[in-house]
Amino acid sequence: MLEPTSRYATIPVATTRIPDGAGGLREVRYLRRRFPPQPSSLRVISEHTVAQGDRLDLVAAAYFDDPCQFWRITDANICLHPDELLAEDRLGARLVIPVPEV
Repeated sequence: MLEPTSRYATIPVATTRIPDGAGGLREVRYLRRRFPPQPSSLRVISEHTVAQGDRLDLVAAAYFDDPCQFWRITDANICLHPDELLAEDRLGARLVIPVPEV
């Protein structure tokens, strides 16, 4: 079971049948693909200026009171690799902080 605040909480579960290695089939459950929201569809509560020593989990904790919600910031800033948002060459850049939709 997924936590209600997980990025995958609203993703449907699907099933498929695959060979079991003994001539039969077994059912496998999996989550369907997650498509991040379009940033333009997100409501913004704030912007965060990237500073030396920032960590995405701490930024998420500051705005959402939950460090595990860092994925909301990566979605809002169109980023697949969260560490890129806080890289040295991004000091002074502004990160969009979205409203945490639940």
